[in-house]
Amino acid sequence: MKLLRFGPKGAEKPGLMDADGVIRDLSGVLPDLTSAQLAAGAIARLSDVDPSRLPVVEQPVRYAPVVADIGKLICVGLNYSDHAAESGMAVPAEPVLFTKATSSIIGCNDAVVLPRGSVKSDWEVELGVVIGKRARYVDEASALDYVAGYCVVNDLSEREYQLERGGQWDKGKGCDTFGPVGPWLVTTDEVPDPQNLDMWLEVNGKRYQTGNTRTMVFTVAHLVSYISRFMTLQPGDVISTGTPPGVGLGQKPDPVYLEPGDRMRLGIEGLGEQEQTVHAWNEALIDG
Repeated sequence: MKLLRFGPKGAEKPGLMDADGVIRDLSGVLPDLTSAQLAAGAIARLSDVDPSRLPVVEQPVRYAPVVADIGKLICVGLNYSDHAAESGMAVPAEPVLFTKATSSIIGCNDAVVLPRGSVKSDWEVELGVVIGKRARYVDEASALDYVAGYCVVNDLSEREYQLERGGQWDKGKGCDTFGPVGPWLVTTDEVPDPQNLDMWLEVNGKRYQTGNTRTMVFTVAHLVSYISRFMTLQPGDVISTGTPPGVGLGQKPDPVYLEPGDRMRLGIEGLGEQEQTVHAWNEALIDG
């Protein structure tokens, strides 16, 4: 299934995309797509629903984050060796972990607002892994059993804050609007191999990133298992698994960074596309 949430901020409803690309309203079946619903087995229950009997939702719609209350957005750094090289960093011996503040999470096509005074904001297309049940010290062989599905994440990053301001990466990763998630939560039955998905990103129509999840240093199964040794993964948590080469920081001869008016378009095979317009600092856009 391709599950989704749609509607204006504060009035989102759950839905699904049927086989014909029509959005169907699920609000008569469950109140919302939440961590509690995932924990209670909502995906298994929804597999018995006949989409043709659900109300049609007229498009276009605003796509909201795929889970209403994402508890943790855990990111993996330098998980593609060629991205590590373009960043001037060594391939890690173990996964590099950091978190994005949940206040950074937005719908997949919502406005991206640059932090006040930012001059080094950057893009990163990434595979998101949505956890479906509590995972603690799980082994790699069974790790994918804890996954509800997959989604697209744009791990936007302010490189000055991340690399030049001291401390850890979180400063440059958790800025408001720097976590577009969606459009869909695609359940695992539709993604038999998360290690063979094409991914790409364009800015203003120019292709910057082209990659495939098969070149990850650490696989999805390894990451779920590894992270579960350090923290309990809860239903609705999202792991953003790293980005292939082609980020702005790595452009030659000079880095390329986002500016107001730029348009990003990105996607992953079978998981849908995102499109965001970049804006200068504007609090009303963030809160609206």
